[in-house]
Amino acid sequence: MKFFVRIILIITIAGLSACSSKEEMIVDKKVSEPDLEQASALNVQLALGYIERQQLSVAQQKLEKAIEQDSDNVDAYTTMAYMKRIINEFDEAEDYYLKALDIDSSDPNIHNNYGGLLCQMGRYDDALDEIKLAYENPFYESPYLAFTNAGTCLLKKGDYRQAEQMLRKALRDQPKFADALLSMAEIGVNTEKYLMARAYIQRYHAVADTSAESLWIQIQAEKALGSQDHYLKYATQLLRQYPDSDEAGMLEEMRRNERILQ
Repeated sequence: MKFFVRIILIITIAGLSACSSKEEMIVDKKVSEPDLEQASALNVQLALGYIERQQLSVAQQKLEKAIEQDSDNVDAYTTMAYMKRIINEFDEAEDYYLKALDIDSSDPNIHNNYGGLLCQMGRYDDALDEIKLAYENPFYESPYLAFTNAGTCLLKKGDYRQAEQMLRKALRDQPKFADALLSMAEIGVNTEKYLMARAYIQRYHAVADTSAESLWIQIQAEKALGSQDHYLKYATQLLRQYPDSDEAGMLEEMRRNERILQ
């Protein structure tokens, strides 16, 4: 799940939270043939609202209806794929991305998101090929998103050199992009470049809220750099704010190992 959060998903639909009961009545009415595309689009918007509120069963019904109303509605397929990823139904998510690509194979957002899914599934080379189709598209308005996805996937693959190259490209375009900053900080820890890790995690915390993951990166960097006060500060914060996180468990294990060695 942690890695899923770091994969960039793009849902290009206006008015995502438009979810009034009046709209529900409009969508549920029997509509004439020329209105089916509009009704399908509205059902996708409603589904996104339900996804935000974690009412996934209702969201799925809305998306199924949207596809029934307009079988060429790319947004319906990509939103269904997004929902399937949330619940870790990766094979079904892949089917929906492929259906979306059958309709519009040139959309860089679909390639980027599909690549993110493939990386979640551990199919790194296939993932990077898909993401490449996004950042090499001359009409893609947000290539930094694909560069970040590629860098984060390369990080997961263990190719830190190429991961860093991709993430630096993203940060040249968007210097404050949090996902790229966090991945760069993780590279710093994994390659024992702890000053680099500290610099990037500080930049990350300047633009984004702390998380268990970000605090754990900072803890490792501060400990390796011998900054005991900062190490204790962030360790305390991690245990206080995220006591049930995997990172809190790793911190406790690290402390137990230190006591054994003493």
